[in-house]
Amino acid sequence: MISHVKHVSIPVKDQDRALKFYTDKLGFKVTTDVDFGQSQRWIVLDAPEGQTQVVLFTMEGHEDRIGDFQNIVFASKDVNKSYAELKAKGVEFTTPPTEEDWGTYVMFQDSEGNTFVLSTSRD
Repeated sequence: MISHVKHVSIPVKDQDRALKFYTDKLGFKVTTDVDFGQSQRWIVLDAPEGQTQVVLFTMEGHEDRIGDFQNIVFASKDVNKSYAELKAKGVEFTTPPTEEDWGTYVMFQDSEGNTFVLSTSRD
């Protein structure tokens, strides 16, 4: 049956700007970058560690999702260290690292104004 999530799509307005953000600041690696229709590309990125893939692509009619909170939680073994490293690269955070009973989290924004959670990994 189902083994895992293959990828998640992140809605973006400017694919070139988003690609630069995800590769230069977050350390993702490009696995696919091909034309998709007349106005977009299908851009697949691998997370620096792990099996997660993200796609920088916006389905037609879903442009209103750009710049909103995304239901995607990225994981880090050391959120405080990741926070410091990413902040030094210019990543904008909407919260400082916050300790909870279940772990540590922080919220950040990408180049398109999308907001994500970075949370403690349970590995």
